[in-house]
Amino acid sequence: MIDEETLKAAELQLQNYSKKIDFYTSEYTIEILAQKVAEKEYTVPDYQREFTWEGPRKSKFIESILIGLPIPFVFFWMNDKTGKLEIVDGSQRLRTIEEYLGGRLILEDLERLDLLNGTSFFDLPLSRRRKILNISIRGIILSEKTDMEARVDLFERINTGPKVANPAEIRRGALRGNFMNFVNRLASHELFLKIAPITTKQKKEREAEELVTRFFAYSDGLDGYKDDVSAFIFRYIKKMNDAFDRDPNLEIKYEQRFQRMVEFVDKSFELGFRKTPGAKTTPRARYESIALGSHFALEEKPDLSVDIQKTNSILDHNDFKKEVSSDGANARRKLTGRIDYMRNALLEED
Repeated sequence: MIDEETLKAAELQLQNYSKKIDFYTSEYTIEILAQKVAEKEYTVPDYQREFTWEGPRKSKFIESILIGLPIPFVFFWMNDKTGKLEIVDGSQRLRTIEEYLGGRLILEDLERLDLLNGTSFFDLPLSRRRKILNISIRGIILSEKTDMEARVDLFERINTGPKVANPAEIRRGALRGNFMNFVNRLASHELFLKIAPITTKQKKEREAEELVTRFFAYSDGLDGYKDDVSAFIFRYIKKMNDAFDRDPNLEIKYEQRFQRMVEFVDKSFELGFRKTPGAKTTPRARYESIALGSHFALEEKPDLSVDIQKTNSILDHNDFKKEVSSDGANARRKLTGRIDYMRNALLEED
């Protein structure tokens, strides 16, 4: 059961977020859509630009149009300053349509329309081309009141395909700035990568940047954190980009914080953030407990020295294993619990 106070707070939360989303709908023929893409009347945000479909997926999408399957809505945002529409979601679909209607896409691996494999748009009879050009797709246009956070949130929520950008990749494109550049640099820190290993796949997905960002975001405090990591970190990076612009000396201070934590973990924890000697990945909950617990312990006792025997004992304890379990891992209670557990254990007198 939810108490009345929580229900009121939830209603206020709904009202406040709903104000960020203001939109209307419109119908476009694919001829018009392709023309506007070709003439660069639409802008593609950085967080979508790197993610491109391969030939078979493009062909499959065109096949869906040709046989009359429903096509998902395209989402735009109206840029009030330029008057242009930014593609919030649907960039690949629109670019594929433009490529096909421009005659540059050769269909391949089609199953339903296999006789069209190896053909382009201009191989079709004129009557069929005219019918295709008049197919319409519905667009949803978000007003200029819809801010960047809401647009990125929308992009994350409605993308479920196999080659979708994850939050770290999206933030890297959407939140360019001095702090983001700083995070990208530290993600290649030699000692950090030694104690926090990631796979080649995770490297491409910006996992190192995610770990570095979480360290700074959580070490600066959890004000405004409501169990939603992505939204919290998005706002944090945006705020810190502004802060680094105002005070370039912050970079030195934050790098010293990171360096101190990394050196302490390397010296005090036999396996760094790894769970086993041969592990090639860094579990996030374990990382957050050790990295943030060490940071806050050092804040309280800068000359703290802990031997490996003690940290092995901490990590082997059932209470620690319970704190870093995956159940509800991003809930604020779980996050603060695993950080405080490590901090207190490190500061505890033998």
